[in-house]
Parts: sequence; structure tokens; C-alpha cells
Amino acid sequence: MRVLVIGSGGREHALCRALRLDPAVSELHCAPGNAGIAEVATLHPVTPTDGAAVSALAVRLGADLVVIGPEAPLVAGVADAVRAQGIPCFGPSREPAAIEGSKAFAKDVMVAAGVPTARAFTCTTEDEAAAALDAFGPPYVVKDDGLAAGKGVVVTGDRDEALAHARACERVVVEEYLDGPEVSLFALCDGQTAVPLQPAQDFKRAYDGDEGPNTGGMGAYTPLPWAPEDLTEQVMAEVVRPTVAELARRGMPYTGVLYAGLALTKAGPRVIEFNARFGDPETQVVLDRLATPLAGLLLACATGGLAAHEPLRWRGGAAVTVVIAAENYPADPLKGDVIEGLPLDDADAYVLHAGTAFDGDRLVSNGGRVLNVIGTGEDVARARAAAYEALAKISLRGSHHRSDIALSAAAES
Repeated sequence: MRVLVIGSGGREHALCRALRLDPAVSELHCAPGNAGIAEVATLHPVTPTDGAAVSALAVRLGADLVVIGPEAPLVAGVADAVRAQGIPCFGPSREPAAIEGSKAFAKDVMVAAGVPTARAFTCTTEDEAAAALDAFGPPYVVKDDGLAAGKGVVVTGDRDEALAHARACERVVVEEYLDGPEVSLFALCDGQTAVPLQPAQDFKRAYDGDEGPNTGGMGAYTPLPWAPEDLTEQVMAEVVRPTVAELARRGMPYTGVLYAGLALTKAGPRVIEFNARFGDPETQVVLDRLATPLAGLLLACATGGLAAHEPLRWRGGAAVTVVIAAENYPADPLKGDVIEGLPLDDADAYVLHAGTAFDGDRLVSNGGRVLNVIGTGEDVARARAAAYEALAKISLRGSHHRSDIALSAAAES
């Protein structure tokens, strides 16, 4: 199988790593990729949101499967352009991808499907936003309606800060605050059938103790030793399957991965957000634990064959990833600093590249989130220790990382 992956971050490196481990994959390509992905795939300088260029590359390569990683190409309709060439594509078409591209659309789908979620108002003026903030009270939750690379959400007790975020956006969704631990669940979908992957937890805030601004994610781990045993099936029954059915009813069959970001409230799981793609950095740990070969699984989603696919198999143990971020991330991260300490030779840890490039023969930072350090072990505690031991061997001037990823879970594992 010849596979083309679209994207350039840590999620795409995780996808490429898992695909390279699949013996069914004879050729692996990535566009545009990064310095780490170049070690496992052939790179191509294509703009991910350019549907004509992506589909032309897929045709030229004779791709048997195209896997679209990031949200922006999906919302731009790149999957439609690939399918128009008769090539199977893993990733939703433009219309159902609006479940991430528009928070208001996602709320509308959830209400129609009876999916448990926070009460919300969609606001287009400052007065509407102010009224919504007062209706719910603090903590205030204000979400940019459009794509914002995981950084369009403000959760704050400061009404002025919340209103300023609303003012800076063209349209926002103001929600009631959902209290409880957060969980990410990915479900693979082929338009009708949905199959869950292993739940994970990520850490959105920039600094220890969940302080600082929201980021694209500073770390993640799986499995969740504290989660209820029936959590996955409950979420599939109450959230995923009704959502997939509602999109199909609207003539928007959902093909790809549906990411449900959840709060486990006292009243049960509630959807915080949907994403139309694999989460980053949860993908890095979830795919580490997946034993089922990835290429055939994604192809089954792309061709409507998921119901006939064998049940998923999982490796035992745990995986933890910690993000090394560039100086001044998430505001205006500095690029071009030399990365030292790679490659690692640890038996129970490895690195996936998120924002890297080569400057001559030097490996340098080329994004806000630069590296994902993944540790594995018999349980969360051992996997966490492996990740941080490996991270200590890597140096990047001005970089920062959280020191508390999976800390409480490790105590329970």
C-alpha cells in the first residue's frame, strides 16, 4: 500500500511512525512533513490546504490512501478534492468537518442529536456576549467560533478578559463552565460505523498546575487508571453514535476520526468540543498503544469497511508524552534555535518531531511545540519516569515544558 500523509506536526509524525511499522505499507510519503518525519517518509513541499496540489500529488504518487492530519485542510475541503480523483481518503469532507470548523454548527448538531453538552449562546456582538457572560456567571468560557489551532478558548474568572476575547473574534460561543476531569476519546468512523480508540487525557494549559494560557496541548497519557470502566461505551452510546447518525441524516456522512473532548461532570460525561481529526498530542500516546496495523484500519474507514474489520488490539502498559515548547510559546514562539541531545538511545522512550527543520546539518526549532518525548512502561508511573528521564537529555535554548504531566495518574497506577 502506498500512503500519503498530509501535515507537518507531532500528530503526523505519530501517524507516519505507526504506518511505517505496518508491513502492508510499501511506500510512505508526507507533505510537507518535518525533520523527524523525513526519517520514515519521503517528503513533498505541498501546501496542506491546497486541495488541487494535494490531490495532484496523490495521483502522481499512485497513492492507495491519503491520510489528512490537521484540521485546516479538512475544513478547506481537501478530502473532497482527493476523493474526486477516486483515491480513498481518511478524513471528513468539508461539510461534516465544520463540526470543528464552527463551534456553532457543532452545538446545533449536538442539540439535534440529543448529545449531552454545555448550555451555550452564539454571539456576534459585544452586547450579546456580555449578556451571555452574565447569564452563566464565572468561570467564563468564550470560544472563537472558527479554527484557532487549539488556542481560541478563554476560560477565566475575569469578566473583562472574557469580554475582550469575545470582542477580538468575529463570532463566539459563550458556554456554561463544565466542572470535572477532562478526557479525549477518538472514534474511527466510515460514515455509518464508529469504533472507539483508547481514551487519553491531555494538558492544555502552558504551565504546571494548569496555569497560564491555553495551548495546543503540552502533554498526554493513556490509559486512564482512574476512569470508570464503562466510560468508553457510555460515550459511544450517548455522544459518538448519535452524532454520526445525525450527520448522516443531514447528508454529511462522517469519514475519519471524530474527536470528543469531554468533561466528566457529576451528572456524567458532557462534550466540551468536537474535533474533526486526531488530537495532538493525544495521538502520540494512543497510537503507541495500538497493536492493530494502522494502514488497513484507516483504509477500512475510508472505504466503508469498518464494520467488517477485525476488533482492535491494544498493547498492555502505558504511554506518556511531554511536549518541549519553544521560548515564548504559545504567544510568539522563537524559531531557529539548535536542538541537541538527539537521537535518543533509550529502550523505553523516543521522540516525535512537532516543529523542527534542518538548517544545513543542524536540527533547529521551527514551531511553537517543538518535540514530543514519549515514555512507555508497565504503568503510567513507569512511562512517566521514562519520558522525563529522556527529556532531561535534550537541550533547546529558552524552551519550556510542564513537569506535572500525568503526575496524579501516576500515583494511581
